[in-house]
Amino acid sequence: MMQKRIYWNDGWKFKETYENQMRETAYQDDAWEDVRLPHTCKETPFHYFDESSYQMVCCYRKHFFALEEWKDQTVIVTFEGIAHEAQVFLNGERIGEHHCGYTAFSIDISKKLRIGAENVLTVRVDSRENLNIPPFGYVIDYMTYGGIYREAYVDLKNETYLADIFLHSEIPEGQKPDAKLISEIEIKNSGKTDEKKEFLIRQSIRERGTENYRQIGESRVASDRKLSFPVPDVKLWDLENPVLYEVKTELLQNGNVLDENITLFGFRTAVFLQDGFYLNGKKVKLRGLNRHQSYPYVGYAMPESMQKRDADILKNELGVNAVRTSHYPQSRHFVERCDELGLLVFTEIPGWQHIGDEIWKKQAVENVKDLVEQYRNHPSVILWGVRINESGDDDAFYRETNRVAHELDPTRQTGGVRAHKKSSLLEDVYTYNDFSHNGTNHGCEKKSAVTSDNSKPYLISEYNGHMYPTKSYDWEEHRVWHAMRHVNVLDAVAGETDIAGSFGWCMFDYNTHKDFGSGDRICYHGVMDMFRNAKLAAAAYACQQEKEPVLEISSSMDIGEHPGCNRGTIWIFTNADSVRMYKNGRFLKEYTVSDSPYKNLLHGPVAVDDFIGDAIEKEEDFKPAQAKAVKYILNAAARYGLSDLPKGVYLAALKLILFYHMKPTDAVTLYNRYIGDWGGISTSYRFEAVKNGKVVKVVRKEPVTSLHLSAKPDHQSLTERHTYDVAEIRIHALDQNDNIVNFYQEPVVLSAEGPIAIIGPKIISLQGGMGGTYVRTTGEEGVGILKIKAAQMEEQRILFEVKNDRK
Repeated sequence: MMQKRIYWNDGWKFKETYENQMRETAYQDDAWEDVRLPHTCKETPFHYFDESSYQMVCCYRKHFFALEEWKDQTVIVTFEGIAHEAQVFLNGERIGEHHCGYTAFSIDISKKLRIGAENVLTVRVDSRENLNIPPFGYVIDYMTYGGIYREAYVDLKNETYLADIFLHSEIPEGQKPDAKLISEIEIKNSGKTDEKKEFLIRQSIRERGTENYRQIGESRVASDRKLSFPVPDVKLWDLENPVLYEVKTELLQNGNVLDENITLFGFRTAVFLQDGFYLNGKKVKLRGLNRHQSYPYVGYAMPESMQKRDADILKNELGVNAVRTSHYPQSRHFVERCDELGLLVFTEIPGWQHIGDEIWKKQAVENVKDLVEQYRNHPSVILWGVRINESGDDDAFYRETNRVAHELDPTRQTGGVRAHKKSSLLEDVYTYNDFSHNGTNHGCEKKSAVTSDNSKPYLISEYNGHMYPTKSYDWEEHRVWHAMRHVNVLDAVAGETDIAGSFGWCMFDYNTHKDFGSGDRICYHGVMDMFRNAKLAAAAYACQQEKEPVLEISSSMDIGEHPGCNRGTIWIFTNADSVRMYKNGRFLKEYTVSDSPYKNLLHGPVAVDDFIGDAIEKEEDFKPAQAKAVKYILNAAARYGLSDLPKGVYLAALKLILFYHMKPTDAVTLYNRYIGDWGGISTSYRFEAVKNGKVVKVVRKEPVTSLHLSAKPDHQSLTERHTYDVAEIRIHALDQNDNIVNFYQEPVVLSAEGPIAIIGPKIISLQGGMGGTYVRTTGEEGVGILKIKAAQMEEQRILFEVKNDRK
């Protein structure tokens, strides 16, 4: 019998308390809540809740029948994530424990099973934040939640099996198509004897998505071995073409296959050097965001579809090429999707500023071991974070974390996020949170001003974030300043040739403790809200990619939103070749990327500086120089207001008075005629993004005359495989031109029919014209209907086709 995997995500009993008798087989749990994994021990409101609500010692129990065919097998149960300390009991006997809420762990239960009878697996889960394990010990700027929040499964193996396979490669310089696949293989025997036997290891490979494997080599072994086989004509894994291979490793004895493992792998070189990061020998500027793994209501507990969805958003919507899994290892589904997309990953051990006692440190070192062993086959992972985020120096501690990481994976470098300059540098890369930008100064500090060893690589691991929290319903200027702070840092880092890149803080808003945030248990630090709706700052990242057309205008063009009715600087965010601007149907100007002051960015935002076009020249009896001066003055007044005009305006006005005998009252008349602000008729604007000579996107800005509701699910075909499926629905209140109405805060009523259930409340309020919800499958097949109602707008209905694809 070869390996068989049985997913254990259904059929769990749950109780919010724990007593020792609950571990006993005969304990009556019929009245307990039936739950499915992933599961959170406590659903929470969107905001304004006490974080103590999820801090508890709770209990999960699973009844299962051990089949006779399991008798001579190795039976291993794996939990991919339990927050935060777990004790596991089988039929009343303690069989294992785990002291990290962010890494997987496995237990061999073979010798403790009652074959041919019912068994009971009990898990005591402690999610209290006073545990003496990372990240606990002091305050933490994110909520940590609780429960068995990732998947669980049982593997049935032969007595002798492949326990671990670490794949890496040697690729000759010059990116030749030939490579060597190196496999470090651990073989285990769970039988009664420890007899050394000879085995045959056979390896085959195929490009993912193709049919046939090709054998690359075989070798006779008596124990754990390091094998090396040549692989000709490999395709390299990179950002634009992340080619993945399936490597099949077979363990044979006397011609019989005892075990088989298929590992997803990518051939690539990735190295940080003094002047930056290189992928396959090519310099790549890392442009990334930090990601927490939390969601509204259910905290960490979301299945595969939602984990992969975040990777898709980062790569395809936000256009970044890298992500940092702050501040802990995250779901394998998320990292696997990064492998598939070509999204680079900087992952790290759990922790936030605090370093505990020797027991605490010992667990942190164990976390390094788990992190590396569980994620080292992923080509997307390029850097191990082996320091506690933003902690002080502790050389003895960090020498050990570095040693363990390098010993278990000599192919990757280490980093360690700190918030202080000239720190003791034991890692390969100096990773630093640069919060120096305040909106007016340079976007980042020089490498030489920060690092303690200028010959080593340097990477910015966080910026912005708490420096300028921004809600989706903040006034327009605030949202614009937030976006431009991100632009300022991106542009500054792009201009520094010896900085490997940067990770903005952060991808989306997140729930946090009472010690942080805006008082409502939310940190509004994201370029998206908690439902992954884009704020304006998201456009700073999105317009740096080329696949999807982007056109965002930083203003609603409503003058009453601004002090003195002066719009200030209006920015065009686009990845198009040019943008044409029209006012009331009249062409004003065509802007190109060369008009952007952000010269280091591929697509820097462009400031609108012309609200007039050629109207003055055509409609007024002015000399050319006179028309030019009048246009300059009026556009400056529209952009800066009368109290902050550039000095050049006063000189131009003086020339108009002296040479053309114009009066100050003429300025008022002309301003009302051509700018059309306070006291004038409202104005309609149209912006057209042009790519390769074609209009690829249009944005219209004009007074709101009607509203409609937009509800977009990320997928409507829901499939139950190993557990339930979840769909994300983004909800927007839009005007007649599909612009979000940023001050619509009205309630939205949700209802579901059929084999789906709503996660969270049935009545929500939009914030900044945006919101969202999630629906999950219930185990049944059929058609589910989600109804969404809001005042002033027609009801929306979304149909979901629910299938069961369990094998």
